[in-house]
Amino acid sequence: MEKRSRFVRREFLPREVPSISLALLLAVVLLLNALLYLYLSKFYNSLGRVETDPGLCPFGHFKLGTAKNCSPWLSCEAINREVRKLKCVGEGAVKKVFLSEWKEKKVVLSQLTNSELKEDFLHGLKMLKALQSKHVVRLLGYCEQQFTILTEYHPLGSLRGLNETLHIPKYKGMNTWHRRLMLAIDYVSVIRYLHSSPLGTLVMCDSNDLDKVLSQYLLTSDFHVLVNDLDALPLVNRSAGRLVKCGHRELRGEFVAPEQRWPYGEDVPFEDDLMPPYDEKTDIWKIPDVSDFFLGHIEGSDIVRLHLFDIHAACKKKDPAERPSAQEILDTYRKVLTLLIREATMPGAREML
Repeated sequence: MEKRSRFVRREFLPREVPSISLALLLAVVLLLNALLYLYLSKFYNSLGRVETDPGLCPFGHFKLGTAKNCSPWLSCEAINREVRKLKCVGEGAVKKVFLSEWKEKKVVLSQLTNSELKEDFLHGLKMLKALQSKHVVRLLGYCEQQFTILTEYHPLGSLRGLNETLHIPKYKGMNTWHRRLMLAIDYVSVIRYLHSSPLGTLVMCDSNDLDKVLSQYLLTSDFHVLVNDLDALPLVNRSAGRLVKCGHRELRGEFVAPEQRWPYGEDVPFEDDLMPPYDEKTDIWKIPDVSDFFLGHIEGSDIVRLHLFDIHAACKKKDPAERPSAQEILDTYRKVLTLLIREATMPGAREML
């Protein structure tokens, strides 16, 4: 009986070991999947902050930093009395921008510089008020009579300085393919929001070259993307037959969509009245170029580009109707992020199984 029992142990123990190893491997894979799920859930929850209320305040109110209470948008009187200019930090065709101070907090004061462009300035203010969300810079107050807008200050500035920021020792840890892809996801989320905004389908017209696009967006201290400049945001209304044109001058170059370029050749002088209008798919054409900037040239970025090749090729279809929607691009970006993080978290797991 004792011999038989030893035989049983010798016979079956080697067969049990692979089963135990397989069970342990499966348990590890399940645990890693659970951790990945928690990570992505946290990320997507951060993307899914309530779009119409970034500071958990009712419309017409805001709160800054760690403040517990919401304050109403500052009026002309409050801006004149409580806001102090510190220095000019930028100037464009429409407005001059000042780093300022309000109640010991840094804020941004924008003022009209060209009276001929006051309609553009007021349009930007109208958009800023109506589109307050997690995608748009926070409005703190305004004064229409003095053509003044007060917004939240973001010390990292516009996206034009992204690469320089990522070389600062404090932020070098952010210079990874997945963090860069998350910024691209933020950018596409903004485009998707504008294309399905509470006001309707809006087109980002201040986007005739990459530098101009990047200047319209801010990088927050927690590495999210906000749209900052809404002066040129016309509305597409297909049911009413309303399309758009981004300005009244001829647009050139490969960055702008084909339908934005003069279609009648060099022999026919450009005339704004003869230029056909277009829709929001011009924004889709530009997404691959902007995302290429976000991804940069670091380890892993080329693998991301490979996974995005098909959706980016679709964005570059000459016929605007054949291009994907911003929502479809956003869904693809998120799937690629999930896939690549899973592969990075569990390398070789498939082969082991």
